[in-house]
Amino acid sequence: MLNRNAFEAVDRCLRDIRRDNRLFGGVTIVFGGDYQQILPVVPRATQPDIVSASLFCSPIWWQLRLLKLVRNMRVQDDPEEMQFAQWLVDVGHGRLTDADGNVDIPPDFCCQENTVESLIDEIYPNIGAPLHPPHADQFFSGRAILSARNADVNSLNHTILDLFPGDLIEVHSADSVMHDSQNNQDGELLYPAEYLNSITSSGLPLAHLKLKIGCPLMLLRNLDPQRGLCNGSRGILTRMTDRVMEMRLISGAHAGETHFIPRIKLISEEADIPFPLCRQQFPVRLAFCMSINKAQGQSLGHVGLDFRSAVFTHGQFYVAVSRATSVHRVKAIWGPNSSEPKTKNIVYQEVLQID
Repeated sequence: MLNRNAFEAVDRCLRDIRRDNRLFGGVTIVFGGDYQQILPVVPRATQPDIVSASLFCSPIWWQLRLLKLVRNMRVQDDPEEMQFAQWLVDVGHGRLTDADGNVDIPPDFCCQENTVESLIDEIYPNIGAPLHPPHADQFFSGRAILSARNADVNSLNHTILDLFPGDLIEVHSADSVMHDSQNNQDGELLYPAEYLNSITSSGLPLAHLKLKIGCPLMLLRNLDPQRGLCNGSRGILTRMTDRVMEMRLISGAHAGETHFIPRIKLISEEADIPFPLCRQQFPVRLAFCMSINKAQGQSLGHVGLDFRSAVFTHGQFYVAVSRATSVHRVKAIWGPNSSEPKTKNIVYQEVLQID
């Protein structure tokens, strides 16, 4: 869900272009969203900062006509699925959350053991066996493990990659600092390559990218949206060289199409990094596991939930548990220090009072 500033900028732009002072210059605009889900991401923000960045805090909101969708299209019309749909609504509104902000994980979600190995076995059974197309496409397109933190996502991806059959391919990035021509007193660069390679960012691929032929990947940039190469598109690695990779898409309208992905320069200007970092690397990440934020908007047949690290913002728990198309295909693990299947559920109640 976008920051309100983006909508307000489009509104002002259309008014100027069309010389029409009506909302969006008189153009009909359709928005889609769910305020039970994750709000705009504002780095290092407090709860009021995140809430105020949402569209419903903009003057535009009060000029919109609100239409509601009341049927959950992901679940089927049987009693258990309807009960699951109602449970999703309840957790989305924070009704089943106790005084400590915890919510009980349903018994059907629990793995045989509260371990990573058990979760991987549930979501990726026989992952060590060879997979062949189109079986691999169908296998990976409908399943993923979701985690709240990028560090856990990377760790799980590499754990599953070790189990995946095939020879390991490691691609190293070329990292540099934009406009960095300064040296220290010894004539060495202020930021050595080893330090730059150690930096991880949510918008950048890893400096040391480990892959195997046949593994699932996710694009991190919009390369060619008309051909399905969008940020978040998933595919399977089919061939690989030092300068280009071949990937077969497994999601979206272009599923089954094969495309070449080049190494490109990506620049990160996140506040965590005290300089603009330029990384030349393939714009992909492993997609065995993905972050909850990245999974927003996707439907999956089999969903694994890694709650060892609790969610940390509004709507993350709701998004995670609502990605599945059936209550019977959701499995979860929780913090090892908890004797009961519980995890955090953060809900900003003021967000849900918009109607």
